[in-house]
Amino acid sequence: MKHKVTLIPGEGIGPEVASATRRVLEAAGVQIDWEEIAGRAGASSDQGQVVNQAAVDSVRKNRVALKGPMATAIAGGAPSVNVALRKTLDLYANLRPVRNLPGVKSHFENVDLILVRENTEDLYSGLEHEVVPGVVESLKIITEKASTRIARFAFQYAKLHGRKKVHAIHKANIMKLSDGLFLKSVRTVAAQFPEIQYKELIVDNACMQMVMDPLQFDLLLLPNLYGDVMSDLAAGLVGGLGVVPSANIGDECAMFEAVHGTAPDIAGKGLANPTALLMSSILMLDHLGNRPAAKRIEDALERVYCEAKHITRDVGGKAGTNEFADAVIAAL
Repeated sequence: MKHKVTLIPGEGIGPEVASATRRVLEAAGVQIDWEEIAGRAGASSDQGQVVNQAAVDSVRKNRVALKGPMATAIAGGAPSVNVALRKTLDLYANLRPVRNLPGVKSHFENVDLILVRENTEDLYSGLEHEVVPGVVESLKIITEKASTRIARFAFQYAKLHGRKKVHAIHKANIMKLSDGLFLKSVRTVAAQFPEIQYKELIVDNACMQMVMDPLQFDLLLLPNLYGDVMSDLAAGLVGGLGVVPSANIGDECAMFEAVHGTAPDIAGKGLANPTALLMSSILMLDHLGNRPAAKRIEDALERVYCEAKHITRDVGGKAGTNEFADAVIAAL
């Protein structure tokens, strides 16, 4: 089984973790014809275009992409390449599995939950403008179409993967129209899956419940902004963004990525942990129907963490990027 995959290495530590991940996949016998391409355009156009159109075309052609981290400026600068790729490719479902890795210290054990986040609208879209000097307006767009399709994705995923409970997260007590429409759409879909327990939680209460007892959750379904916040919060319960994967899935294509930062302070030093991108590549192999290879890599990765002899500094070890990758390859 040979796959054609777009590789967007990313920025900062991105190329290093991408290279390590490629080596592990090749050692596992996965045959991939990589089409490597930069995610960011060389120069922004008058319209503020920052995404490399060639990257978009490549993903559309190959239908699958693996992507390293990309930097986003804070309070100014160019728009987010990450958001632009997801919206341009209509990758409406963000899938974030969160579970403990053996040997990684965390506040909780036996965490095993899924966050499904709507990926194309809501405040996170960044639709904003200055009304007058000193007054800025941001637009929160919620549609029945997007809310219904993400709900359908979540419930179908729950049914397929044996998840018994779905929590819809909202703030409809205050945003009665926008979050109210989200809930109304989700309830309609939930009624079609009577075998799955359906509950709702206000987002601030959900955050509190998450840090008190994450084991009460199975699958969380969230609008875009709440999903961004709570997926990172959940990652913090098991060791951080360096040890969790992410998938962006649409009807036509999918992009699997590490969602941690570009870590410019250690870029080029061979210290980065490739676990997040490697775990994302496992999700990619599952998506491609290559579960045997995915399971082999998953088992090898867990063995390395169990032994804890060749893990990177961010998780308490002393290994560098290549040493860690070598250990995973040896465990294969």
